[in-house]
Amino acid sequence: MPLAPAPTSPASGSEARRGVRLSPTWALVVCLVALLVACALSLALGARIVPPDAVWDAFLHPDGSTDQAAVLARVPTTITGLLVGAALGVGGALMQGMARNPLADPGLLGVNAGASLFVVLGMTLFGWQAPLVIVWCALAGAAVAVVVGYGAAAASPGGATPVTLALAGAAVTAIATAVITGILIVDQSTLESFRFWQVGSLTAASISSLAQLGGFLALGAVLAVACSGRLNALALGDDVARGLGVRVGASRLTAVLAVVLLCGTATALAGPIGFVGLAVPHAVRLLVGSDYRWIVPLSATAGATFLLVCDVIGRILARPGVLEVGIVTGVVGAPTFIALLRRRKAVGL
Repeated sequence: MPLAPAPTSPASGSEARRGVRLSPTWALVVCLVALLVACALSLALGARIVPPDAVWDAFLHPDGSTDQAAVLARVPTTITGLLVGAALGVGGALMQGMARNPLADPGLLGVNAGASLFVVLGMTLFGWQAPLVIVWCALAGAAVAVVVGYGAAAASPGGATPVTLALAGAAVTAIATAVITGILIVDQSTLESFRFWQVGSLTAASISSLAQLGGFLALGAVLAVACSGRLNALALGDDVARGLGVRVGASRLTAVLAVVLLCGTATALAGPIGFVGLAVPHAVRLLVGSDYRWIVPLSATAGATFLLVCDVIGRILARPGVLEVGIVTGVVGAPTFIALLRRRKAVGL
């Protein structure tokens, strides 16, 4: 079956004339170059500023110098930023296309709330503190939250529509947040441990945790690519999508599974980081339009770039310490998203 065409709107022509548009190929080139620059900055900048030649030599001609040791110590953080940023960017694009809601983000299905709840329960009931254990708690909580939310939406009279998914996700988030708040109020030790994970950071993940969870990210990426073309049809409405031969329920379920794997794993590795999945797909649409076959891969590269740049900003502002990336994405992401909303106007999903 041929892929559905990208949805259009009456205002799309005038919007294209008003905004800056690139061909998808050139946009991908620009995003990849920006990502390489962000990776170089992530490896070079921190409590110790490393010259560019030392960054290059750390991998090609290692000699154990202090500068090269600083570069190698930042590799896990840079890899985490790449994977988490890409996962959140793609997850946000999938959610906005699946739910036909430009304000949707990975938290819409209760991913962050479910992950947070299971982390709190693990700390409170079993005293789990090890980073790898916390990662698996968060991933399990994200999966359970989405299964419950999607199941509730599917059991409603209209099935798993964008509206019922949003309502079910809001209900799951409300319940999980209430339970978390109740536990943290009465358990001070859990509050002290949980607040460091809750703020969102790229420094907690290790090469070991990245290796263990990399398969989930890879599977989520495959599912995201597989359903990206069908999102064009879903954006036109369920009836039109069915008329084009798209299996709406199966396509939406595939997108949900991709969001669980990508955003659940990202939340497990770095904590609940906001605005990446919300703002990045909007920026990508301003560049290339509304074709999800391009929005999904471009959101991956742009999301990784945005998160790495925010992490570098946090290191520079708090030298010799580190300002956690979850704080920086909120400070940078909120005004950026408002500016994008003012510019995009009538661009359709």
